[in-house]
Amino acid sequence: MPDDDAETLGELLVRVTRRQRRRWREALAPWDLSPHHVRALRVVTDRSGVRLSELAEALHIAPRSATEVADALQARGLVERTPDPADRRAVVLTPTEEGRRVQAEITAARAADTRDLFARLDAADRATLARILRTLAEE
Repeated sequence: MPDDDAETLGELLVRVTRRQRRRWREALAPWDLSPHHVRALRVVTDRSGVRLSELAEALHIAPRSATEVADALQARGLVERTPDPADRRAVVLTPTEEGRRVQAEITAARAADTRDLFARLDAADRATLARILRTLAEE
């Protein structure tokens, strides 16, 4: 099949995505966190106070699943639950200092891994890839 065949392009895109996911899981190994937990930690640290319902919405998961994710992060000492100042019946997740530190380390590790992955391309190819991916990402 020619390289510009839609099926070939789709398969190549899937292979690259799988490789990047595998690299991402390997990069997270030192912290023993899943990509799902890392996404949740990022939401909590970025917003510095998020209700469970907001976390569920941000992660596109069920509220029950958001509770389980929050429980796991709290057990690791990365987030804490505090009363919501606007509604005493609700709780807000806030990052602990350890959670902020871990998030910063993970962000740095991911950036380094991504730079390493794309270093295989020269600057012109990276620019072309960025343009192509933006086009494909548009709805």
